[in-house]
Amino acid sequence: MKTIEQNFAVPFRYGVYFTEDLFSPQNPLLPQVLAQDKATAPRKALFLVDSGVAEAHPRLLEQLQAFTLAHAGALQLASDPLVLPGGEEAKNDPKHLQAILAAINAFGVCRHSYLIAIGGGAILDLAGFAAAIAHRGIRHIRIPTTVLSQNDSGVGVKNSVNAFGKKNFLGTFAPPFAVINDSSFLLTLEDRDWRSGISEAVKVALIKDISFYQSIKQQARQLAHRNMAAMQALIHRCAELHVEHIGGLDPFEMGSSRPLDFGHWAAHKLEQLSRYNVRHGEAVAIGIALDVVYSQLKGMITAAERDDVLELLQELGFSLFVPELAQKEPDGQLAVIKGLNEFREHLGGQLTIMLLQKLGEGREVHEMDEELVRQAVNYLQKKYQPQPLSQV
Repeated sequence: MKTIEQNFAVPFRYGVYFTEDLFSPQNPLLPQVLAQDKATAPRKALFLVDSGVAEAHPRLLEQLQAFTLAHAGALQLASDPLVLPGGEEAKNDPKHLQAILAAINAFGVCRHSYLIAIGGGAILDLAGFAAAIAHRGIRHIRIPTTVLSQNDSGVGVKNSVNAFGKKNFLGTFAPPFAVINDSSFLLTLEDRDWRSGISEAVKVALIKDISFYQSIKQQARQLAHRNMAAMQALIHRCAELHVEHIGGLDPFEMGSSRPLDFGHWAAHKLEQLSRYNVRHGEAVAIGIALDVVYSQLKGMITAAERDDVLELLQELGFSLFVPELAQKEPDGQLAVIKGLNEFREHLGGQLTIMLLQKLGEGREVHEMDEELVRQAVNYLQKKYQPQPLSQV
C-alpha cells in the first residue's frame, strides 16, 4: 500500500518591543504593531487585566477606554476589560480559563481579533492558552508587567495552566502576535517581585553569556536597590538571549532538552511544596543555588566558582534556603527529589538537566546522583537556614 507523506514548514515572526507609558494617547506603538496585520477595519480586541495590576494602577481601565477612543481607526473594544486574579491562582482554578473562553464567545472575538493580556507571567500563560484553543487560535498580544515576565516567560512561545497538582500540565506552543514591555509598570512592583525576575537573568547568563553574568555582578547593588536604568538593561539582554534561543533548533521542545530550565527542576517542586508561597523567581534562585552546589560536588566547577554564584544571589537579596527544600516524605526521601521524576515526565521520558561546566557555559546531563542532591541540600541548609533569635 502506498503512503502519502505530508511535509511543510510554517514560519513564525513576532517582535518584542520596549516602551514607557504604552497607553498614553500620544504613544503610537500599539497601533503601529497592529498595523502589521494589514487590516483595513479597526481590530476588535478583548483586554484581559491582572487584578493586581488594576489595583496598582487604578486609572488603567479608564486609560484603556481613552486610548481606544484616541485610536478608534485602529482598535475597538470587544467589551469592558476582563479583570482576573493574577499569580498562580490564575492557572490553578479552571474557572478563570472558562471566564476568558466565555468572553471570547459572547463578544464575538474571532481569529482576526486580538486577546491583549496585561499582567504577570501567570496571567500571560493563562491568556495565551485560552487564545490558542479558542477557534483553534486567535491572535494574542502580551503586555508583561513584572520583571520575570518581561525578561523571560512573557517573551517566549509557551502557554499553560496547572492541572492534577502539576505545574504547566496543560499547555500549548503558540507564539504571540507581539510582546510589548512597558517599563512604567515595574515602578509599582513589590520588592519581592522586582527581585524575583532577576534570577532568570542570572540563570541564562550562567549557561550562555559570561559577560552578561559579569555585568549583573557589577550592577548587583543598583539592581537590588531598584535602579531603573540597570533593570532596563538587564531585561533587554535577558529577553534577547531567550528570544535567540527560542528561534534556534527546537523552539517547540520536541526533544528532551530544555537548556533554559537551568535551576528549574527543583524550583517547580519547591513552588508546589510551598503551595506557591515561594514565588517562581525565588524558587529559581534556590534551584540555581542547588544545581551550582551539585555541579561543584560533581567536580564540574570549582568551589570558588560555586561561591561566586551564591554570593551574587545573596547580594541580589535572595534567600538560598526554605524549609521545603529539606522536607521529607514519609519514607524518608527528600520531597524535592520527586521533582526529578516529574521533570522527566514533563520532558517526555528522558531526564535532561542543565548543569554548569563553568561560569557562562552549561552542560546537559541525563542522570542525577540522588546522594549528591542530598549533600547539596544539606550544604544549603547548614549555610543559609535562618537561625532562631537567641533568647535574652
